[in-house]
Amino acid sequence: MIKDTKIAVLIDGDNIPSKYISEMMEEITKYGTPTIKRIYGDWTKPHLSKWKHILLENAITPIQQYGYTTGKNATDSAMIIDAMDILYSEKVNGFCLVSSDSDFTKLATRLREAGMVVYGMGEKKTPNPFIVACDKFIYLEILASDESEKGAKSGKAKKENLYNITPKVIKLLQNSVDDAADDDGWAFLGDVGSLILKKQPNFDSRNFGFQKLTPLFKSLPQFEMEQRDQSNGRFKLIYVRNKN
Repeated sequence: MIKDTKIAVLIDGDNIPSKYISEMMEEITKYGTPTIKRIYGDWTKPHLSKWKHILLENAITPIQQYGYTTGKNATDSAMIIDAMDILYSEKVNGFCLVSSDSDFTKLATRLREAGMVVYGMGEKKTPNPFIVACDKFIYLEILASDESEKGAKSGKAKKENLYNITPKVIKLLQNSVDDAADDDGWAFLGDVGSLILKKQPNFDSRNFGFQKLTPLFKSLPQFEMEQRDQSNGRFKLIYVRNKN
């Protein structure tokens, strides 16, 4: 995705724990600039009081939404109405919808139909319809991991991570390599990563304990990899191929 994407970040305050916000806002900057940042909820409720200092630290605007009717989620309605207003204002070219609620599935679909890039963020309990309605979906749990867990991992840790990579995941990787490959079976890893996200928006190498896609592929015996110099010699490109 283009780095200068202007993103509207809309957060379901009734549905997302405050502990994720700092890491979440840092993650969003990888995909663009969060120019609009709003969080929705009934701020008269005591359980939302702990949000105050977090919102100030991250310059997020709280939007008050009273629950007018028992059993109805007024916060969802307010987010959806605001999203459409922002869409027609043409001030952004992307959205980040932060919720674990499937009620935003139609909204994500509508925004993408309008040409917006849509990122979703939520906990692992998020229903699949909302996940696949987004261009990319990121689980909040992987953002909350300790900084000490980042970087190089021990061999034992890598071995344990392999048990989380199911045959279904391996098949997804293999098929994506084949789909992006040239006549010799080699595929540029950047193209493979983009294709995987189109097939499965919630795919993230961090779900398996790897910070990047390259070390994930390197850890798997089903693939071989090579580096190639660019024509200008400034960077090396990573290519991957399925082993026979």
